[in-house]
Amino acid sequence: MKKEIIVAGILGVSIVIIILAVILTSSPKSEIIEVEDTLNKEISPETEIPEIEEKIDDIEKINLENEYSPKPREWLTSGPFQIDRSKYAIGEKIFLVIGGLNGNEKGQIAFMRPLNDTHYSVYMTIPFDGMKKDIFNYYVEPQISKTKEICSIEDIIGKWAVVFRGTNYPNLYFEITDNVVPGTNIEPEC
Repeated sequence: MKKEIIVAGILGVSIVIIILAVILTSSPKSEIIEVEDTLNKEISPETEIPEIEEKIDDIEKINLENEYSPKPREWLTSGPFQIDRSKYAIGEKIFLVIGGLNGNEKGQIAFMRPLNDTHYSVYMTIPFDGMKKDIFNYYVEPQISKTKEICSIEDIIGKWAVVFRGTNYPNLYFEITDNVVPGTNIEPEC
């Protein structure tokens, strides 16, 4: 009898364990946490705030005003020398074309930046010699430079001159305006 009770107890405990195992395996709890996908949803306030809308409109207006587009080329000429425009924005390159120099023409092209209404300072010089090279192109980009003592955009803005030293060709004049090409560094350096 004792054996029967022990066998019945073991059998009963075994049945309870099997039932619990079936219940636990039939409804497993997942360790995956569901997260709502908000990356593809647009976030918008429930009510529109006039101050925010006004700021957004102001920013869009400034962006439209600062939209950059280069002026069309108009080619100013003095003998075999040409520059592509009469007005440039800060950050634009001045395209200089030299074509058809005579073999005896030798000198320097001096880009002169304005100091005031009557005086200039040499920004840079480009030598030329018709015996060595009678045709070439050059880019000049006036920019803020501590070494050239050009501390801010105020030192760049104004009417510039291109002087052809060693020749009788007349000077060319162009203006750098206060417009700025996007991405141009205009932070003062000196």
